[in-house]
Amino acid sequence: MNNKVSIVVPVYNAKDCISDTIMSVLKQSYNDFEILLVDDGSNDGSREIMEGFPADKVRILDNTEAKGAAGARNTGIKNATGRFVAFLDADDLWDPDKLSKQIDFIQKTGAAFSFTGYEFADEEGHGLGKKVRVPETITYREALKNTTIFTSTVMFDMNRLSREDILMPYVKSEDTATWWKVLKKTQVAHGLDESLTLYRRMGNSLSSNKLEAVRRIWNLYRKTEQLGFVYSIYCFCNWAVRAVARRV
Repeated sequence: MNNKVSIVVPVYNAKDCISDTIMSVLKQSYNDFEILLVDDGSNDGSREIMEGFPADKVRILDNTEAKGAAGARNTGIKNATGRFVAFLDADDLWDPDKLSKQIDFIQKTGAAFSFTGYEFADEEGHGLGKKVRVPETITYREALKNTTIFTSTVMFDMNRLSREDILMPYVKSEDTATWWKVLKKTQVAHGLDESLTLYRRMGNSLSSNKLEAVRRIWNLYRKTEQLGFVYSIYCFCNWAVRAVARRV
């Protein structure tokens, strides 16, 4: 199979950031890739910006699945042609060596599921110096208690996984639910402890968003994973401590 990377980017009204995000991919030192920009019904001019990039590297797709991030990513997954599938949110940025370093890492470790460290950034894409380190490996049970796997750092080797394995469920926090689903198959994910992604925070962070995050993780424990009440409390407490520490 080829060593192309299919990069899945869900796009919804991202005109203020999508150009920088695309450029961060086009500047990669590893150049065997395709960018799958999945338009989820944008009406702010994002489409026109995307159409200005070269068609040999950028494919613009309309989301044919359920509206939202899960459906957009699933549309991208189903249209991916590369050996590797990576995810990038429309407001995040990659280091120029992100792909080359992560593919080297996959080849050295044999990882089916890999992720990297990252750094928080402001709306302008400037790093804030707050970097999140990641462990060498993480298991399903460890991931239940941890916030360390960030979507824009994840890459799957499709030589070792099927499309069905990585399709995202239609639940809130679908990305986290997907990591847990894949970990049940792979047993372990491998972390490259190097900051290769800028996690750009757009807009104001409201308390209601934090409460929503709490509801989402709790529902994943109880409804998606069907964990017992006591074990859910145990996982949640660990998750909360790590979530706070990550942002301090």
